[in-house]
Amino acid sequence: MEPAQNTPRRPWIVGVSGASGTPYAAAVLRGLIDAGESVDLVVSRASRLTLLDETGISFRDAHWRDDLREWLSRGADGKPDAFTVDLDGVRHWAAGDLAAGPSSGSYPAKGMLIVPASTASVAGVALGLSKDLLQRTASVTLKERRPLVVAVRETPLNGQTLRHLLALDDAGAVVLPASPAFYAGANDLQSLVDFVAGRALDAVGVPHTLYRRWKGQLGGARQG
Repeated sequence: MEPAQNTPRRPWIVGVSGASGTPYAAAVLRGLIDAGESVDLVVSRASRLTLLDETGISFRDAHWRDDLREWLSRGADGKPDAFTVDLDGVRHWAAGDLAAGPSSGSYPAKGMLIVPASTASVAGVALGLSKDLLQRTASVTLKERRPLVVAVRETPLNGQTLRHLLALDDAGAVVLPASPAFYAGANDLQSLVDFVAGRALDAVGVPHTLYRRWKGQLGGARQG
């Protein structure tokens, strides 16, 4: 009898582009980790400038684990919070490494979330440019028919970007604008961020408790 083989690691890939909204990425990462999911992380060069501006953290490839731990410990306001994370299931790939595992369709990934997604990253993926590992991984995700969530964070949107988003939708991606809702009892900035992160996790079927779900009105209006 053949010995049982270990279950291969199949991560969710999280791509962080240069759009404003790094707290969305942090909330998605915490949600995946809390759900016991393995995660591969790709942080674009442009996003590092945004992260520095929004949190004061310099994300460095050589020290990514320490920098990521500090980033994920911050609340949506950029200040230290009570978040604690276990990074054992997280792997980081440099954005310029086009020979990285996720650049190949044979790499065993579950799918990808781009959070936040800049209009530049949207265009690059829609046009198949593969200028960096984030764009290449998204293209691979589409060609392999794996789930791809694109949490676009820009307003207003021009016609060119709308056409790119439509192309991504036609290719099978979920276009998920970073649009917080207020019905879920949000009373602080973190709750609004967690709602968007939770909707992104909903789109790929990962369970979470990031926001209060709508259960419908009780009773309703009386008739007659």
